[in-house]
Amino acid sequence: MSEFDEKTRVTQVVQKPAGEEGGGNDCLVVIYAPEPGLLGKRFVLDRAVLRVGRGADNTVVLDGDSVSRRHARFEKRGNRWYVVDLNSTNGTYLNEQLVIGEQVLNNGDRVKVGPAILKFLSGADAEAKYHEEIYRMTIVDGLTQIHNKRYLFEVLERECVRARRHERALSVIMFDIDHFKRINDKFGHLAGDHALRELARICQERIRRDETFARYGGEEFTVVLPETALDGALSLAEDLRTRAETNEFVFQSESIPLTISLGCAQLETSDKNALDLIQRADDKLYEAKHGGRNRVCA
Repeated sequence: MSEFDEKTRVTQVVQKPAGEEGGGNDCLVVIYAPEPGLLGKRFVLDRAVLRVGRGADNTVVLDGDSVSRRHARFEKRGNRWYVVDLNSTNGTYLNEQLVIGEQVLNNGDRVKVGPAILKFLSGADAEAKYHEEIYRMTIVDGLTQIHNKRYLFEVLERECVRARRHERALSVIMFDIDHFKRINDKFGHLAGDHALRELARICQERIRRDETFARYGGEEFTVVLPETALDGALSLAEDLRTRAETNEFVFQSESIPLTISLGCAQLETSDKNALDLIQRADDKLYEAKHGGRNRVCA
């Protein structure tokens, strides 16, 4: 493995309990959670009601200050499943929308309880969908639904080789949210999660198909720009900066002021590998933050 590869995560595949033939195809998969042991875990919906919360008496036990003791439940009525909020303090979210009372679930829906996100998989092929979801988790960030760091480096390493072989330009943009800790401290971590998702969404709208947009980690993001020189990277970076500054980030009726700082770098002959290119872009990001934030440096 190269020096920038992430550690391999081994996910245990949860087998169906004995005697479940003929039913129990529907399930919930944890696609995002602070606790590594929960990520990828499957909860088969083999009973009429499944409860989620901080208390030990729940079927799905989640830690975190934003999780109520009895937060929500999944309830089957006829052939449909519903998510029901149990008057939780911080609310239950279905596909980023606050659940008012209860909401019917459709295949592929994402339910957020505190910091965790569970994906609902339904139908006769739910088993196959589960394994597809486990693979997807290796390349996609569960919170923002964009690519993750592991996928980013796979692409960047390949693009570096291609750029050198064909003598074409290759640039990278690194950016992160200014004073992100202040957002979490003032508005709460759920608001911080919302800001990350919303920022990823508005930036993704500007990214072209041949470009790669990924969450590098925490509040930091990366864009890989094949066949793009530094001036092109600077232009895109300024566009992303403006989009973030002018977008209205609102969570639970509270407006969250948000700006980003960005650093750009172009592949040079002195770069030994993809990590060198990333590091130079990150150095420029550091320069932008120390130069006053909400700016682009190259």
